[in-house]
Amino acid sequence: MSQTPAYSPPASLPTIAVLGCGWLGLPLARALVKAGYPVNGSTTTPGQLLTLRDAGIRPFLLRLSPRLSSIDADTLRVLLHDVEVLVLNIPPSRAAGSAEAYPALLELVVHAASLAGVRHILHVSSTGVYPDEPRIMHEADAQASANATTPMLRAEALFLGPAHTVVRLGGLLGPGRSAGRFLAGRHDLPQGDAPVNLIHLDDCVGLLQHIIAENSWGHTFNACAANHPTRREFYPLAASRLGLEPPTFLSESAGGKIIDSTLVRSITGYTFRHDDVLAALA
Repeated sequence: MSQTPAYSPPASLPTIAVLGCGWLGLPLARALVKAGYPVNGSTTTPGQLLTLRDAGIRPFLLRLSPRLSSIDADTLRVLLHDVEVLVLNIPPSRAAGSAEAYPALLELVVHAASLAGVRHILHVSSTGVYPDEPRIMHEADAQASANATTPMLRAEALFLGPAHTVVRLGGLLGPGRSAGRFLAGRHDLPQGDAPVNLIHLDDCVGLLQHIIAENSWGHTFNACAANHPTRREFYPLAASRLGLEPPTFLSESAGGKIIDSTLVRSITGYTFRHDDVLAALA
């Protein structure tokens, strides 16, 4: 009986590096490997190196900071060698210790990527860049610039231009992030009528992979489920699904922002799997 030869990815698929193989980065890296891409991945946890390797990801132990050690600088250089697309999935709280240091940290990575010849960077940002005002938020309502008032918008400015794309994810929902635990058992909470702006892990992974496959560069996108139930609708149901005490809200009717994700749908053609976040709780 002949043995099935080992699968080799087509030479036409670019090598991708995923910086930050955690809750989102690891499933994304696994999906990219399954699709045939060669993938390099970083983790700050030595015990995760075998997990990455067993998933077919070339693993690197890397601790990013605004002042890299010589070992980490060399690791970053090797990780980015021959990489065409870099997925930068490093939240401010995990990376720099201080939100104000976040732009400097990412600038260091961008510089290393430029020296390595990386063509495209897909930067994972957050809809937290928008003000907490009761209105619909489009991408133009938070402008990235080197002089922006918030560190996240100054960081996003590093990726302006035709070669890179920024994706502002809504609140994260999915395995390991049980929304029902966030407010369970709490009482008389404010902003009961404020809408929730969430995105499921399946759509985080699916959308980022779709952007890479479709070469959708040169954009800033909001990424969020299409429906926005109120906090008083969503969180009691989420808690009940886990068998926890549902939270209660004050009767006052304070609104909040709604994140619009029309642009990413129209430009990329991606179809969200979990546009109904209430149904996604099941």
